[in-house]
Formats: sequence, C-alpha cells, structure tokens
Amino acid sequence: MKQLFLLLLSVIVFASCAEDTSKVLLFIPDGSVDLEFALTKEAGVMKDILEQSGFEVAVATVSGEPIVAGSTKLKPNLKLGDVRVTDYVGFILPCMAAADTLGAPPALEAVAMVKKAAQEGKPVAAQLGSVLILAKAGVLMGKKYAFADSEDLNANMLPYLKDSGGIYSGTGVIQDGNIITSGVCPYWARMNELQDGTQELSQALIKVIKARTI
Repeated sequence: MKQLFLLLLSVIVFASCAEDTSKVLLFIPDGSVDLEFALTKEAGVMKDILEQSGFEVAVATVSGEPIVAGSTKLKPNLKLGDVRVTDYVGFILPCMAAADTLGAPPALEAVAMVKKAAQEGKPVAAQLGSVLILAKAGVLMGKKYAFADSEDLNANMLPYLKDSGGIYSGTGVIQDGNIITSGVCPYWARMNELQDGTQELSQALIKVIKARTI
C-alpha cells in the first residue's frame, strides 16, 4: 500500500512539472504617439492572444518601471537588461506607435536580445517600428520582411532597412523561418485605413513556436 502511495505521489509530481507553461517575452519599446491606444490595441492584444493559447507572457521594458496611460496601467515583469534569452520559447516586439521616435537608435539591450534569440534559433516577431531592431541586430540578412510602404513615415529609419540585407516583401505579415514581421501596427492602420497586423502576427508566432515543440 505504501509503495502504491509513493508511486501515485511521484506521478502527480511529474505531471505538475510537465504542465509548466512555456514563456514568451513581450518587449515594449519606450514612447508612443498615443500610449493608451497602443497599450490596449497592440501590446495588450498580443499578451491576451498568447495567454489564451497557454503561454506565460513576461513583459520587459528598458526601465522596468510601470507604464501608466489614462486608465491603463501595465507593470513590467523585468528590465530588458535582465532578460535571459534561454528562459523563453519566443519573443514578440510591438511597434507601440512610436512614429515620432522611429528614427532613434534602437535600445542596445533589445538589439542584443534579438541577436542572441536568433543565434539560439528562437522565433522572433516584430511589428513596424520594432522591425528596425531586427535590422540593427542583423537578423534580416537574406530574409523576407514586412514594413510600411510609405517612405515618408520617417526618413531616418530607411538606412537601417537598406543596410539590413533583408528583402522587403510588403506590408502584411511575413514569415521567413523564425523571423516574423508585420508592417501595419494599430496606430498606422487607424491613420491610413489599413488592416492591423497585430492578431495575425501573434498567431503566426504561436504557430511557429508550436511547430518547434511537436
């Protein structure tokens, strides 16, 4: 009887360990033209879709400080500099509608994270402004990628893309191996009456992650 009890206990412990939720890292860039809109319509949507698919989502920002916009408040789980790439099965980077700062150099920590994720074969999804982080990290080389089709969006960002070695392939969600990109964030969609790529980008990342774990 005692041996049966110990056997059942070991099965329960093993099952609880096997049910450990896979983690995805959501990096939120600093700044936004309409922060509350970007949080609820982009970052929040990504987080919800991933969690509904069974993933644990860790939110990282450069500062690690709470983000407050109107009635919306988001507390990051950690600073970007403290992220250990090996802890996550995938990475997703929203644009956050930072149209006024898109030409600024991407955060060095974000570039380093994306580069290491690519080296470890981890899938990375990025939308509009954050595609520049992928370009700076050198992971677009020889890859098809999506971006806005307007050269007037911000002239300062064009060198990042032209020197990336990537292949521009339109505005819709594009997957090339473990690199997934979207050229239309909610803000850009609202401004130009386009189809927002947030949901499709999130679902594409989920599909790639699950394909890797089968």
